[in-house]
Amino acid sequence: METTYTVSGQYVDILGKKIYPATLSIHNGIIQKIAPCENAPNQFILPGFIDSHVHIESSMLIPSSFAQLAVVHGTIGTISDPHEIANVCGVQGVHYMIDNGKKVPFHFFFGAPSCVPATVFETAGAAINSEQVAELLNNEDIYYLSEMMNFPGVLYKDEEVMKKIKAAHQVGKPVDGHAPGLMGEEAKQYIQAGISTDHECFKIEEAVDKLSFGMKILIREGSAAKNFEALYELLDDHPSMIMLCSDDKHPDSLLEGHINALCARAVAKGIDVFNVLRAACINPVLHYKLPTGQVRKGDPANFIVVEDLKSFIVKQTYINGERVAENGKSFIPFTQEVTINQFDAAPITESAIQVAVEVYPTNALGQIPVIEAIDGQLITNCLWMPAKIQDQKIVSNTKEDVLKIVVYNRYFKAPPKMAFIKNFGFQHGAIASTVAHDSHNIIAVGVDDAGIVKAINLVIEQKGGISCVNESHQKVLGLPVGGLMSNQDPYIVAQAYTEIDQMAKSLGSPLGSPFMTLSFMALLVIPHLKLSDKGLFDGDGFKLF
Repeated sequence: METTYTVSGQYVDILGKKIYPATLSIHNGIIQKIAPCENAPNQFILPGFIDSHVHIESSMLIPSSFAQLAVVHGTIGTISDPHEIANVCGVQGVHYMIDNGKKVPFHFFFGAPSCVPATVFETAGAAINSEQVAELLNNEDIYYLSEMMNFPGVLYKDEEVMKKIKAAHQVGKPVDGHAPGLMGEEAKQYIQAGISTDHECFKIEEAVDKLSFGMKILIREGSAAKNFEALYELLDDHPSMIMLCSDDKHPDSLLEGHINALCARAVAKGIDVFNVLRAACINPVLHYKLPTGQVRKGDPANFIVVEDLKSFIVKQTYINGERVAENGKSFIPFTQEVTINQFDAAPITESAIQVAVEVYPTNALGQIPVIEAIDGQLITNCLWMPAKIQDQKIVSNTKEDVLKIVVYNRYFKAPPKMAFIKNFGFQHGAIASTVAHDSHNIIAVGVDDAGIVKAINLVIEQKGGISCVNESHQKVLGLPVGGLMSNQDPYIVAQAYTEIDQMAKSLGSPLGSPFMTLSFMALLVIPHLKLSDKGLFDGDGFKLF
């Protein structure tokens, strides 16, 4: 069936830095003509937004459901790293994401996961070797090699790491980076290996250093890691080298806004609107060689209509000529999907998570290492603090805000590992989650063993999910797809997440997103102190305690 229609408004030529009244003529999903006109409505036509690095799994939604929410905010595509589901289900998980994404009108540009597992110091559900990576990269549905988190492997020219990078270069696909804190000669060496982007900069000095070696910088603002305030000036200083991304975004946050919200914040800071839109709409298309177009004659009709170039409130979103959202309403229907998972954890008891004084590491002063969580950052600090001891066991100390944290293997029977963490602020209760980057074992934090065990066992019953408990109530949100995502209606999932998030904050937490922060406390590739299912991990020495 042939379709022809027109859309008029103020056409935004981003690279030409011009705005003029025009009418777009669209025929069968292709822009046939862009003609200047008179008396065009005071609305603005521009390319759709692209999230230049995101793990769809962190939204707790399968791709089709993510798309259902994202198009409302003018997002027409994502550079999607299926690293999380790959750590649970391997290559099968990658294909699950691709296949589900094809069921809706949305552009999912998936990458080949480069680090599954991320390190040898944790247990993942699968491994993807260089041969499998090369096979994925030859797939037309794979657009790049996903973030190379093993930066020590790059610096020391690990054979498997270099084979993966070479496989991407051989097929002309870019390699994404992940090198938090790397600067100077080490950053130069990492970049010269052929790695083209980084989304882990949290200080502008680090970003400028990497830019000087030719690396493109992604300004990240997600539900946990928030680097926009530190880096936004780069948009004007290096307009061709910057992109915008969320990395990890929870469902409640996705309901509120996406890349459009970052554009509004940047313009409010005084950044040139054309530079902002270049980062949000054009640079990802050019860097990743995406088949989405730039809203020119002959391009696919992937464009949005916004009220103005300050708020970026989206009136309409078009993908391949199809109107997929209008005035806050998504026209992408909910897609029912089967589940995929790998989960084999038995219920746990309180005795299993007790911490004996004599076996826990201490320094010369008798202090214990404590993970310091930092709100809005993935990086942690290592603090040395006095232990609270009861009956020769180290326990949570709510007065000093030092709580017990537990990681429990979900793939096979193994004893849990325990440590202590500061800044969760709970005065009672506990939370648990099977979203625990990168291997997605069960992770929990709480003020007492009874609460921690209860929270853990709730997610075990669901074979994956997030839970919160206090003295009288409990909530659990099941995530049956890999223990990471729900296959239920996204609006229902977002509401359920909002409720459990509010309950977690009611335990006393000052954190903006307690579950998201918890999910990164097992992320060993981000310094300085983390906990895996194999034990407490020193991110600086890259070794277990």
